[in-house]
Amino acid sequence: MKVGVIGTGYAAKLRIQALQADQRVGLVFVAGRDRDRTAEFAALHGAIACADLQQLLAQPNLDLVIVATTNHHHGDLVQQALEADKHVVVEYPLALDVSHATQLLALAQQRQRVLHIEHIELLGGVHCALKAALPQIGKVLYARYVTLKPDRPAPRRWTYHQAEFGFPLMGALSRLHRLVDLFGPVRRVTSQAQFWPIAGEPDSSPYYASCVCSAQLQFYSGELAEVTYGKGEAIWTAKRTFEVQGALGAIALDGDQGVLIQGKTPEPLTVGGRRGLFAKDTTAVLDHLSTGAPLYIQPEASLYTLKVAEAARQAALTGTAIALELP
Repeated sequence: MKVGVIGTGYAAKLRIQALQADQRVGLVFVAGRDRDRTAEFAALHGAIACADLQQLLAQPNLDLVIVATTNHHHGDLVQQALEADKHVVVEYPLALDVSHATQLLALAQQRQRVLHIEHIELLGGVHCALKAALPQIGKVLYARYVTLKPDRPAPRRWTYHQAEFGFPLMGALSRLHRLVDLFGPVRRVTSQAQFWPIAGEPDSSPYYASCVCSAQLQFYSGELAEVTYGKGEAIWTAKRTFEVQGALGAIALDGDQGVLIQGKTPEPLTVGGRRGLFAKDTTAVLDHLSTGAPLYIQPEASLYTLKVAEAARQAALTGTAIALELP
């Protein structure tokens, strides 16, 4: 296969490494926003630099395009690749606009092209351990998922840019998607979001020094859940915890460690690591294209979670609860 990668960051690097380790892949092309940076990146990772997206899409017999760049560019890049009749892999979110994302799924179906939205959180050891242990705690009553990341000073890059990263729970869609994957459709969402400006910069600056976003979800199946995502200079302690309270016990995960609580003595859970997940995702796509092996996630599932994230954004803007219909 011939594969094109759009992006020159961390995810693009891991994608290229995974592609080059697979014997089914021949040439790998790279395109980015900065021509010099793209050339340097391609030379460093053994890929072929393209001057722009058009040159990449024009490569003869190009099979697959991987979009691994700034969130707010995802939708437009995916659309151009699909219109060029290429199979597409994109890091979540598919787009920052739900209507555009919906149109892209329809376009992929019309062109009979694969559109795979990466959700490697579903492949990670934490999620797999949680899902395996869930039946042991009976009916789930409440779940709480918290990720906090100190960053001091906050980097002046797209992940701290209002438009380029998007609403926090859209840009970090996996935080909601873990919950939707576990508990199903969401009935009602409330949400709060706060951003703190960079000291000395005008209020109109699109960059921020810190953000914290929290959403409360009520599921159609009865569970209640809360998700909190925060990063930046206002965060002083790192935290990555997932707690699930059930009728017969509880599960508590802290980082890559977990316990099952059903009595006085908690039982340790075996939790796998997070290394190699981009390689697993890449291999799954190549398997699907080569042999028709099923993918671990369908694009409709990611689109549904994007709709939940949009409901959280609206709830934070209006201060009201947003109801969602069953998909």
